Amino acid sequence: MVVLGRVIAPFGVQGWLKLVALGDDPAAWRAMAAWWIGKDPDGTDWCRYELEGLKPHGKGLVAKLKGVDDRTAAEAIDGSYFAVPREMLPKPQKDEYYWADLIGLAVINAQGVRLGQVAELIETGANDVLVVREGEGSEMRERLLPFVAKVVNEVDVPERVIRVDWEADW
Repeated sequence: MVVLGRVIAPFGVQGWLKLVALGDDPAAWRAMAAWWIGKDPDGTDWCRYELEGLKPHGKGLVAKLKGVDDRTAAEAIDGSYFAVPREMLPKPQKDEYYWADLIGLAVINAQGVRLGQVAELIETGANDVLVVREGEGSEMRERLLPFVAKVVNEVDVPERVIRVDWEADW
């Protein structure tokens, strides 16, 4: 499953849901016949819902799922994640990646020093940022690397590595 976003609140009294999107083209989600809803993004408790409506609202989105017909039903899935099976997503173009594919990749600099693994990504508006962590507990170090061509030299998803122009002591 690839997580597309999260339900952040019920919207109105007819079962609509307010969403936060974790992708850059949520309008394309209208073409998906169904979404899967689950409380744990890494879990197996996904439940399929047919999509009845999706529209912009303010700076976000609202969606209507078949079978979620009132505020009480919407409140029951508040805070849940929504996702789709990977095979429902279009293949990324050259030099495009799904964030889910980048999580866990090793990050290695030009000198061959392992800087850690991608723990998450942050959308800043200007560019996306890789959150790279190495170590554990009090020894953990976190680096924030801009996901831009000047820093990221290569993304090799099959080899599970990102090669970067970034010094180990930065």
